[in-house]
Amino acid sequence: MNDQERAAHIKALNEAFRPLQPEQRITELYRNYSVEQVMLTSSFAATSAYLLHLFSVYQPEQEVLFIDTGYHFEETLLYKDYLTKVYGLKTREVRAEDWKHEFTTNDETWSKDPDYCCTINKVEPLEKLKDEHEVWVSGLMHWQSDRRKTLDIFEDRGGVIKFYPLLDVTMEQREAYIKDHLLPFHPMQSKGYFSIGCKHCTQPGGGREGRWNNSPKTECGLHL
Repeated sequence: MNDQERAAHIKALNEAFRPLQPEQRITELYRNYSVEQVMLTSSFAATSAYLLHLFSVYQPEQEVLFIDTGYHFEETLLYKDYLTKVYGLKTREVRAEDWKHEFTTNDETWSKDPDYCCTINKVEPLEKLKDEHEVWVSGLMHWQSDRRKTLDIFEDRGGVIKFYPLLDVTMEQREAYIKDHLLPFHPMQSKGYFSIGCKHCTQPGGGREGRWNNSPKTECGLHL
């Protein structure tokens, strides 16, 4: 598929999927792609239960990739184990090479260059996996940041098609789904954490304002 054909394909996907509900989008995705062609990633953070619950119902065979940065809160790891068990998820951990992670630990790279730390521990571990898949599913939503407001349901991102089935779900709709389906909250939400990443770079705060110690940085780089 050349660039022009790829652009036309993504345009057609967006036109077909925009009117659909998230449940319908997930179901319809697998009319176009196989489980093996799809890459689903999750941070198992504050907003993760919604997307994972949908996949557990509508495509339970889909593998879920968890990027283990080595710096997650213990509560996040426990939450991951809990959701994996409760939803029967096929979760696989993805990590940076040992020597690279050790470098960021000894260097405390997060305090000097958080972008580089994210590149080593989040972005690079997924690069090879991206080449093995056609579609990358993520639970981004418009209301989470100014950049995310500019996204469409599908986009071409570095050779892989990104798919955001929850993109136009409002905060109110998400909260209603969580309440209706009794989804478990991340344990740190009760402590005032509403966007949860690595322990060195996360503070309490609404939205994403507690990420990266309240610096201008709002994305880890995975979705840029």
